[in-house]
Amino acid sequence: MYLKKIIITIALLGLVVASYFAYYVYSVMLKPNTAFNNSTAYIYVPTNATYKDVREQLVPLLKDIDKFDALAEQKKYVNNVKAGRYIIKKGMNNNDIINSIRSRNVPIRLSFNNQETIQKLAGRIGSQIEADSLSLVKAMLDDSFLNKHGFNKATALGMYIPNSYEFFWNTSAEQFRERMLKEYNRFWTESRIEKAKALGLSPSQVIALASIVYEESKQADEQPKIAGVYINRLKIGIPLQADPTIKYAAYQLPKYKNTVIRRVLNVHKEIDSPYNTYKYAGLPPGLIAMPDVSAIDAVLNYEKHSYLYFAADPNKLGYHKFAKTLSQHNANARAYQRYLSSHGINK
Repeated sequence: MYLKKIIITIALLGLVVASYFAYYVYSVMLKPNTAFNNSTAYIYVPTNATYKDVREQLVPLLKDIDKFDALAEQKKYVNNVKAGRYIIKKGMNNNDIINSIRSRNVPIRLSFNNQETIQKLAGRIGSQIEADSLSLVKAMLDDSFLNKHGFNKATALGMYIPNSYEFFWNTSAEQFRERMLKEYNRFWTESRIEKAKALGLSPSQVIALASIVYEESKQADEQPKIAGVYINRLKIGIPLQADPTIKYAAYQLPKYKNTVIRRVLNVHKEIDSPYNTYKYAGLPPGLIAMPDVSAIDAVLNYEKHSYLYFAADPNKLGYHKFAKTLSQHNANARAYQRYLSSHGINK
């Protein structure tokens, strides 16, 4: 009888221990441990971050950080932190959370367009990935990289084709640059390269011209026609006389910093700059802004016609009137100048 009691007692103790262990495993590993109300939350783990850095982000997201610590130690996550962007879903338990932040780096959708300079592009990219704008500018304008791949500081912006791309948040400046070079080379298909050659232009020159076309008109249906005007001018060797290049040249001067030129005047046309296409024939040294893909393809697939001039159409804002003769162009230009004056736009 005494032995039987001992056996029962031991069995009961075993059940208590097993129950406690089961409860401990449940509370540490399997019990939901999120404290936020949204369906998801994200943590961003920087390169070379420690567990302490991760823990600081998790504290406001979890109900019981101590139990999370215990499991993180047991699963050796505390010494195996990896950079990235990680998702935590409402109702996750500690085991699920650790599995997520250890191996499920979630990519972001990075997009950009209409950036006027490398610096502005870097600022936009730096707000979306781990690399900051200063490191991005340094990587983008690195002379050895540019020279190796046929670019220079004037054409560097043209390597970045505006679109949406998938990146990991912890992408470095150099990784971003290398990926965009691959996207640039992918964009320049054999067909596009052959069309550029037929024009007697390199891809960088096509993008430079596309930047002018894009600054002249944001209307994709009109861009091939405008491109045709500039192609006609290039073919016969007369200056492009593109107002957007005048504005670009002016904005490089201290006098015009933080100003907006709404009306190109004769004084602007006297600016001595290789970007002044009233003074200098041919294309400028590089692009004046980031063109949309529509403008690049508008140059490559320009409309064939006999127009040499165009002026903004005051009766259809955003579009232009085209002319084959200077006299007709002057009449169109005067109509638009009258429109500007009537609206008090004098500079």
